[in-house]
Amino acid sequence: MNKIKSLLGLVVVGSVIGWLSYSFWYAYQPQPVRLQGQIEAQQYNVSSKVPGRIDEVLVQKGEQVKPGQLIFTIYSPELDAKLEQAKAGQQAAGAMAEQAQKGARIQQIEAAKDQWQKAKAAADLMEKTYQRVDNLYRDGVVAEQKRDEAYTQWQAAKYTESAAKQMFELAKEGARDETKRAAVEKERMAAGAVAEVEAYAADTKITSWHNGEVAQILLQGGELAPQGFPVVSIIDMDDAWATFNVREDLLKNFQQGATFNAAIPALGDKSYPFKVSYVSVMGDYATWRSTDATAGFDMRTFEVEARPVTPIKGLRVGMSVLVEQ
Repeated sequence: MNKIKSLLGLVVVGSVIGWLSYSFWYAYQPQPVRLQGQIEAQQYNVSSKVPGRIDEVLVQKGEQVKPGQLIFTIYSPELDAKLEQAKAGQQAAGAMAEQAQKGARIQQIEAAKDQWQKAKAAADLMEKTYQRVDNLYRDGVVAEQKRDEAYTQWQAAKYTESAAKQMFELAKEGARDETKRAAVEKERMAAGAVAEVEAYAADTKITSWHNGEVAQILLQGGELAPQGFPVVSIIDMDDAWATFNVREDLLKNFQQGATFNAAIPALGDKSYPFKVSYVSVMGDYATWRSTDATAGFDMRTFEVEARPVTPIKGLRVGMSVLVEQ
């Protein structure tokens, strides 16, 4: 009996020693490292380059939108007034260009011609008068002073005729080529101003450029929207990825292009394959870890982005992603 009791005692002691040994051995075994990341997705902010009051927001949170779908409209009477001003300026510039191309009116040309004929008749008369005075001077009837005065009046009349003729030719010819080109360019400039205002006016009806889901509506109807201020935020879950913060001693398993399996608790126990698409060192303010307080070095933290190899149904922004190494 004593032998049996001694044997049982040895068995119990051996079992305790074995359990303690296994416990110590297991405690010092390397434990798997669990990394936790989260799902992110491409986000687009829909805004307008025209400031104004929000007229109407035509989408709701959670709604799926497509490219070209109307998102919101802006009411801007000031822009309508500017468009009217630009159109009026274009019409005025067009009229000036047309006037430059057509030249002087027929009545203006005829008036210039009549002025030339009038000056020509006066010059002819002064020439005859000078001839008479010159003959009288040769006969000794009038003094030389009278002849010189008649000659001067005749020459002045000739210059007046020449000037009147040039004015007539100028009226017939119309505006200079440079003036015509300047008028045409001013018309083009006015047309450009109209096109610019019309482009701004078109931007009062804002449409989506991307597929996605409405995540946030930052302004409602009646509120003022500054230029470029986001009114609606859209998230494209087809362009989603997982982001992890990885210490550099584990980075060898997350090289760009590497694949790994990760669990998403929100979607159940199933694992999903991911592929590393981006690796970048985080800033100096990020978490550092000392390897040895006396003679080691500090390990930096890297940001790793990984995209699902295949689309994951039900994936949402903010879901946790778990990886064990």
